[in-house]
Amino acid sequence: MRLVFWAGFWAFLSDQASKYLVVHWMNLIERGQIDVFPPFLQLHMAWNRGVNFGLFSNDSDMGRWILIGVALVISAFVFMWVKRDPLDRWGMMCAGVLIGGALGNVVDRVLYGAVADFINMSCCGINNPFAFNLADAWIFIGAFGLIFLGGTKKPS
Repeated sequence: MRLVFWAGFWAFLSDQASKYLVVHWMNLIERGQIDVFPPFLQLHMAWNRGVNFGLFSNDSDMGRWILIGVALVISAFVFMWVKRDPLDRWGMMCAGVLIGGALGNVVDRVLYGAVADFINMSCCGINNPFAFNLADAWIFIGAFGLIFLGGTKKPS
């Protein structure tokens, strides 16, 4: 379980540190956009009040707390699952980064009322209008890993 904790800790810390650096220190809130390596990588300030890509977006306080509750329930479920039925090393790391990413977005919702998204990537003439953050990437990597890599049990 230490592996779940440390993977989650570093995922959470990298997410929160990147948000602080970009949103506050680089002042993306005021600037709105920073071209890093256009058009492939740009920083666009976006406040996501819904889930991925703004789905189920809701400005109400009730919607915010429901999404916080859902993230906490899913995190607790994943934690209890791997505690009860330990996976191999990759599975435990995937569970950890998923939980760390989910908790990173929970902190945003508590502090700001919405999730701070800022990474925008486009390529090959396709303009991607959506932004995401490191927590979203950790959640995706963790879920993908649990589905495709985490199915094997820890060797006895």
